[in-house]
Amino acid sequence: MLSSNDKKLEKLDPFYRPSMSKQKTSAEIISEARNALRAIRTQRPFTPQEDQRKLFGPTSSRTSENRPPSSFSLHASSFELSDSRPISGTRLSPLELKPKVPASPAIEEDPCLLFPRPPVDPAKIRRISCARARLFRAASQGALLPDRPLPPTESKKTAESKELVTMGDSVVKRNGIYLTESNAMGHLKSHPLQLTYDGGFREIKEQEVFKEFTSLPSHLRSGGDQGKRRARASSCPSSLNPSGLETKAVLKADLQEKDTEIEADEVFWNTRIIPILHELEKEENIEAVCAACTQLHCTLEEGSMLGTKCKRRGTLLKTLYQLVDVASDSLSLKLAKLILALKVSRKNLLNVCKLIFKISRSEKNDSLIQNENILESLLEVLRSEDLSTNTEAFLYCMGTIKFISGNPRFLSEMISKGAVEILMNLIKKMNENTTKCGPCLPNSGHLLVQITATLRNLVDSSLARSKFLSVSALPQLCTVMEQYMGDKDICTNIARIFSKLTSYRDCCAALANYSRCYALFLNLLNKYEEKQDLVIRIVFILGNLTAKHNQAREHFSKEKGSIQTLLSLFQTFYCLDLHSQRRGCARAKQPTAQRPPSEAEDVLIKLTRVLANVAIHPRVGPALAANRQVVSLLLTTLEYKSLDDCEELVINATATINNLSFYQVKNSIIQDKKLYIAELLLKLLVSNNMDGILEAVHVFGNLSQDHDICDFIVQNNVHKFMIALLDSKHQDICFSACGVLLNLTVDKDKRVILKEGGGIKKLVDCLRDFGPTDWQLACLVCKTLWNFSENITNASSCFGDEDTNTLLALLPSFLDEELALDGSSDQDLKNYHKLHWETEFKPVAQQLLNRIQSHHTYMEPLPIHSF
Repeated sequence: MLSSNDKKLEKLDPFYRPSMSKQKTSAEIISEARNALRAIRTQRPFTPQEDQRKLFGPTSSRTSENRPPSSFSLHASSFELSDSRPISGTRLSPLELKPKVPASPAIEEDPCLLFPRPPVDPAKIRRISCARARLFRAASQGALLPDRPLPPTESKKTAESKELVTMGDSVVKRNGIYLTESNAMGHLKSHPLQLTYDGGFREIKEQEVFKEFTSLPSHLRSGGDQGKRRARASSCPSSLNPSGLETKAVLKADLQEKDTEIEADEVFWNTRIIPILHELEKEENIEAVCAACTQLHCTLEEGSMLGTKCKRRGTLLKTLYQLVDVASDSLSLKLAKLILALKVSRKNLLNVCKLIFKISRSEKNDSLIQNENILESLLEVLRSEDLSTNTEAFLYCMGTIKFISGNPRFLSEMISKGAVEILMNLIKKMNENTTKCGPCLPNSGHLLVQITATLRNLVDSSLARSKFLSVSALPQLCTVMEQYMGDKDICTNIARIFSKLTSYRDCCAALANYSRCYALFLNLLNKYEEKQDLVIRIVFILGNLTAKHNQAREHFSKEKGSIQTLLSLFQTFYCLDLHSQRRGCARAKQPTAQRPPSEAEDVLIKLTRVLANVAIHPRVGPALAANRQVVSLLLTTLEYKSLDDCEELVINATATINNLSFYQVKNSIIQDKKLYIAELLLKLLVSNNMDGILEAVHVFGNLSQDHDICDFIVQNNVHKFMIALLDSKHQDICFSACGVLLNLTVDKDKRVILKEGGGIKKLVDCLRDFGPTDWQLACLVCKTLWNFSENITNASSCFGDEDTNTLLALLPSFLDEELALDGSSDQDLKNYHKLHWETEFKPVAQQLLNRIQSHHTYMEPLPIHSF
């Protein structure tokens, strides 16, 4: 006698997919996602390594006429010796009057030092400043500096340049050359000066000297005793003035300290540096010269003479430049490192970067570059030099860094030395400059090609990927693509960077959250529609974004013309692939694993993946299912391609159809074409490709909710194939096959098919083998057995004695929570299993057990086992 609860169970509908209007639990959503909508993965596009090291590889869109050369000659004469002197940024305005000063017959003047005297304002003659008073004071004591050379003890109290200036008369003596007043003023304007007074020193700026000297009355500038006395009387401070004494004491102390430093530098230079320079000039043996260069570098560093501080920097650089012509890569690297340490600029900086670039073009020199630690010097150039004045130098510097970044041995060193931060800082500066005034820097596009190519190599390291995220590199790279959209090389490099980064969840999430990227990628696809190498990477990036983030699916689909752009690309590359086959360019038949897809096929693979992933979104999926062009292109792919022709393309097209077939909408083209689709799927079922079989079974799982498809399955014996698949050790295949059988058992007339081929036994075996590890599959088995046993009168006659006894043993043990959920030590996994066990398996299994027990009058005692 059935209980009231059992009678209610008898009236329940069969277990099949619930209606869309019913509120779904989280477990049901997860279950449906597994059964129907799934994201597709694919391989990242392959980038072949360039055979030769060049600024721009063979695939570059730049022609040889509009790009900097990778090969050039470089000699000692290419360097400029003027770099040893500081470059003045002051330009004097030309004078309108150019009077010639008559040369004195008694004095021989250097014509190179004759400068016109500017006109004197009469008002200046009447003004007497404090500085002028000090000059009077000095004049009252005689000449400012003696006419004759000072003795060695006094020469230390002169300026650093040891220059002597006398102003006793209207003639000035400087460095042993006599100048008129006007010549002296011109000379003083270009050479700083120190004057001696009261035993101390005071530095006189060029403007102050000019003002004071030209404002003196003629009788004072003549140097007479009367003028000196008047100057002394009017301006000389009292000898008892304490502040004057204090000033002289400080000046004397500063002088003594400076004299000590100068003397120490002289001794260091003469005793330590000069002998090494003599060794370098011999050039007898390359190894000896290399050793001398190393010694010179260390000695200069020891004496704090690197950079621009060394007074004899010009002598050093001249000696080093002369050695550039020696044909030795090891010596050239040592020279380059030392020249960079001396902080050369402009043309010399460019030449030394070119020198290193030439050496780095040969991979065999990578060990030399690593041993000399040239990388640190190059990164210092990028970090400290001015980009706007050294763009071409930066170009060849980056070219070298790009070459060595392709060697895995350098990756860790580059990242640890801050290469990612330095390069992204460069990009940020260039972005800001372009935003303000456009790409006005010369060679900026060429430089960005080198920077982005280097970053492309660096992202292979997990350390670099974390740094990319920390410095917000992805939005900056998107900005570069926006600003240089017309430069295919830059866009391709950045697309390669993104294709690598988006293969990782955290980087993919960072780019997916940058909403401007979707419009950017669509614009690039429309602009470079027939450029396979760029198109395939952008489509791959979109596939990664839409595979993992529902927000990305929504953002992309909302962009104007997004789906139409994908379909246009699909049509373009489908025609290219079809055309190549018709011309007889199809490849010879060979095992699929040994034959990579063609370029056109590879694009189609990535495109179908994007369509499949976007279709997961509940708003986009139904619209795609109703899009005749979308469905037509997918069916055409299955028509003209087989698994042997291009396995991945056929599987992706089938997976896309599966996702679209999930949506039961009235205007669905999939539903209109369901029987034709079922016929196309038959060739996949009979193949030896397990992935192809699985995708076909997935589609049948969705389509078999339709009565016509169920008839098709039975008429074509597809159900026998599904029963056979239950023997598979692949859980997903068993899950999908069981789903098709579940839909078939909804029809009472088709339930008998489960007895063909031992279907009941195979279902029970699936429950026993996979139940404890896959409660979703166990639930699906119980639902199928529930539908099958709807009109049960006797359990043994329905299932058979052996299967009935097995079910009576399995179900109680699986319904025991302690036994069922005791198999995992991972708490997260245990929670996942518990969710599906409680919400899906337990309700159905309990009902099935009750039905079997109520219709099984005699049952032998059976032990309960833990599975």
